[in-house]
Amino acid sequence: MRGVVHLSSGAILALGLVACGWPPSASLAPHDCPTSAPTKAEAATILVDAQRAVVATRLGSFTIELHASSAPIATANFVALARCDFYAGITFHRVIAGFVAQAGDPQTRTNRGPFNGLGGGGPGYQFEVEFPDARQRYERYTVAMANAMQYDPVTGTILAGRDTNGSQFFVDLANLGGQLRPYYSVIGKVTDGTDVIDAIGSVAVNDPSAGVPVEPVIIESVTIQSGA
Repeated sequence: MRGVVHLSSGAILALGLVACGWPPSASLAPHDCPTSAPTKAEAATILVDAQRAVVATRLGSFTIELHASSAPIATANFVALARCDFYAGITFHRVIAGFVAQAGDPQTRTNRGPFNGLGGGGPGYQFEVEFPDARQRYERYTVAMANAMQYDPVTGTILAGRDTNGSQFFVDLANLGGQLRPYYSVIGKVTDGTDVIDAIGSVAVNDPSAGVPVEPVIIESVTIQSGA
């Protein structure tokens, strides 16, 4: 399954998870990482001292201010995965200039280039998509979760995949409010290091529609910080 995004120009791009390879082998995740998404109570505890995430890449670091108001489970899950170093060594495997930069497939830890099933990896479990509220729009630098939801491209009726959040996330490289349906859980926004996001969004890729960077953009670490 893959989510289908209709652009205003009429072009169609997939923003989701490819069917093959989902979920991946549990061995792809570090040993101490969670094996399921947090409950609401667990999410509240996880988020108490998690206000931002500093993402270090080979192109520099950027900071995500975490916004858990409409997606506490997805945000807490991202935090839990970051704290167990799940994202270390994973790449931005899909970069579409003027659209999104997507990361979070653990298969890219060992396979940097294009391969069958690229974009189909996750933490070994899936969970319910939390829809953004009216205050959270897909503005430039918004960070949201990728999913494998299927919906009618004309009416927007959801057909399947409401429970396909995992580990993959994307950063909007432009204001996409008129291009993305509100079916992707918003977990935050890049507030520092936007120049790094712009640099990631400008890397050379193998093909404009596939968007696999020629030189891998590797996430070195994701550090969660408190408000202090």
